[in-house]
Amino acid sequence: MATKGTRPRRGQPGDRCILVIFGASGDLTKRKLMPALYNLAQGHLLPKEFAVVGLSTSKMTNEEFRTKLSTEIKEFATDNVDPELWKWLAERLYYLPGNFSDPESFTRLRSLLAELDKTRKTSGNHLFYLATPPDFFAEITKQLGAAGMVTEEGGAWKRVIIEKPFGHDLESAKELTRQITKVLSEPQIYRIDHYLGKETVQNLMVFRFGNGIFEPIWNRRYVDHVQITVAETVGVETRGGYYETSGALRDMVSNHLLQLVALTAMEPPISFEADAVRDEKAKLLRALQPMEPEEVLTRSVRGQYGEGQGKDGERLPAYREEPKVDPNSATETYVALKLYIDNWRWAGVPFYLRTGKRLPVRDTEIVIQFKQPPQVLFRGTGVESLPPNVLCLQLQPEEGISLSFLAKVPGPVVRTGEVDMDFSYAEHFGSTSSTGYETLLYDCMCGDATLFQRADSVEASWAAVGPILDVWKALPPRDFPNYAAGSCGPAEADELLQRDGRAWRKG
Repeated sequence: MATKGTRPRRGQPGDRCILVIFGASGDLTKRKLMPALYNLAQGHLLPKEFAVVGLSTSKMTNEEFRTKLSTEIKEFATDNVDPELWKWLAERLYYLPGNFSDPESFTRLRSLLAELDKTRKTSGNHLFYLATPPDFFAEITKQLGAAGMVTEEGGAWKRVIIEKPFGHDLESAKELTRQITKVLSEPQIYRIDHYLGKETVQNLMVFRFGNGIFEPIWNRRYVDHVQITVAETVGVETRGGYYETSGALRDMVSNHLLQLVALTAMEPPISFEADAVRDEKAKLLRALQPMEPEEVLTRSVRGQYGEGQGKDGERLPAYREEPKVDPNSATETYVALKLYIDNWRWAGVPFYLRTGKRLPVRDTEIVIQFKQPPQVLFRGTGVESLPPNVLCLQLQPEEGISLSFLAKVPGPVVRTGEVDMDFSYAEHFGSTSSTGYETLLYDCMCGDATLFQRADSVEASWAAVGPILDVWKALPPRDFPNYAAGSCGPAEADELLQRDGRAWRKG
């Protein structure tokens, strides 16, 4: 168990433990969690003393659970599956049918864990993963507490991973924290955001704080503005019921995008220990300038996709045609925001955020645009303008970093051309098989909470988007749908930057 004030070990297998997945028959288990566990096993980062217990309402035996996942891993694994390695992992899979609000289910789970602790020598270390709808987060935690399953004693640890969304606004987030902390201490709670498992996101801290040439210019004196984009080509697919209660602002901005803002803009932590990093992230999120109601109208844009065409000419349905969506829905599938950070480093520097569904390309990137140099040196030459230097950190689909700068075109006349220095993770380090969950699961086993959200960060994020939610609720949109599926989003998003003499970066 990692001791307080120390950095958990790296490069060695995580602590021996049992991983309990609530909602194990759902999509997350087969698409992300099992492929991630397989990749950890392949990288020799899973302990030998390890087991997985799946619990959900579906009726299955251990063997049926193993057979189901053995079939699904072939479809969702990020690389070819080694039969022997999968056999090793499959032998450690167990299943328990149960109800999330039934005390008897938790009594049976407790008995199974006690039995597996003996046979698998897992020392009483239990990691509970709540891969369920958010309505069950508080209930499952309460049942775990009532069954005495999260009490830490005898050197054994108990940790709970909670998927997003953590609440649907500030008050509900506070209430959920209040209910959960009746049972768990804050160090036992791991609020997961899979975006923070991506290599480029983690590399942000190394890039900023491990290179002497970047941190000195990472401030308002040199940076003109920052753009953060999370674009998806897919629609809501089968998630219409959830999305109708969420929308893009709650689903993406309040967690993924604001976490990227925090990592991009936070002050250097005093160390890489979890609380030191999370302290700085929380400070940054609290420094986000809250919008006044009238500012919401000029600094935020919402959109909803209508019928459109794909790249191959196929018809793409409107959001209101999707399953489980209200045919008169006012739910946004696109958001663009202009945010400011009220601190010394970033005063006056706009942070432009955008995210949407049914856009032409899948793309997640952080763009730092630096201020333009003065033109005076180039008077009397053929150089008409000096484009700004742009640093782009690409998160998906390909992870990498690029920096654009000017160079003189060879020849007797002074002419300039833009040059890109590109770094690709796959080309430089070799491609890695990853779901984005490997690092996060491994960190949980090691007791490293650096990449997980703390309660104060969650509440600061909801406080930042709260005024927008209030205004949008009071003033329903009149122009939905306002962008075609397969297009770049609503025109108002372009106008948000054009009013400032800027433009979104074209990928």
